[in-house]
Amino acid sequence: MSIASQLNEIKKQLPASVKLVAVSKFHSPQAVLKAYNEGQRIFGESRVQELLEKKDHLPKDIQWHFIGHLQRNKVKDIVPFITLIQGVDSTRLLREINKRGAEIDKKVHCLLQIHIAEESSKFGFSFEECRELLKSDEWHSFTHIQIEGVMGMATYTENKEQVKKEFQALSNFFQEIKNDFFANDTLFTEISMGMSDDYEIAIAEGSTLIRIGTAVFGEREY
Repeated sequence: MSIASQLNEIKKQLPASVKLVAVSKFHSPQAVLKAYNEGQRIFGESRVQELLEKKDHLPKDIQWHFIGHLQRNKVKDIVPFITLIQGVDSTRLLREINKRGAEIDKKVHCLLQIHIAEESSKFGFSFEECRELLKSDEWHSFTHIQIEGVMGMATYTENKEQVKKEFQALSNFFQEIKNDFFANDTLFTEISMGMSDDYEIAIAEGSTLIRIGTAVFGEREY
């Protein structure tokens, strides 16, 4: 199947409340353009160097989401143009994003990455670490950051019940911190969860952003 047909097949399944992030890492600008020409505007990258090399060869109205583990020394490279940093997984990273946003007087839109999987290799705040951060005095000093919601990755497993349970936990946590810390923030609306193998479960559990690579673009090109 072509990129166009795969993309449209997925989009047909999505409720109006769910946005598709087409994960274009390891795929060429030409592949991105094929999806763009079908109306796709949100693309996800997880390596800064690859993103920087691609973006100048592609239309300016693309909304780039950074979905990988972001190193602090790379923050300054993407802050000027990034639409959303999905994987904010530490207070130290928040400090750096806020600093770089302040330098160019831009409020940087971010999601808090929460560790919901059983795999220790995945990044993110624990539920308790995130609560402590939101209660802290330092939290209020991040004047150049706009938190739009949460992001999480389920355990890579065939056990669908476990995946469902992890997505439910993230959805419940989103609601908890929305009530406790973001009740008056109309931009705190996003739950980013679900990838090619588990996005249907994620949507059923309240996802508003799904991150799909292989099911749109096929196997990686490089």
